[in-house]
Amino acid sequence: MEQKVKIGDKEYDLDQLSTGAKSAIASLQFTNSRIAELNSMRALMLRAKNSYIDSLKKELISNKAGLLLSDD
Repeated sequence: MEQKVKIGDKEYDLDQLSTGAKSAIASLQFTNSRIAELNSMRALMLRAKNSYIDSLKKELISNKAGLLLSDD
């Protein structure tokens, strides 16, 4: 089965591309994969950050009010 790659509005047969073009496509695929991975990591880190902020707020409120608000 022929593999094709679409660049812009044109489709190209992968077998007809030069070694340099194939290498560039592989690098592009790796880069896109890494960007997706980093975006996932960013979302995870933002979630952790927000959790730490919430924990800090609860701690500060409980210390100020003299109440224990933890879930532990």
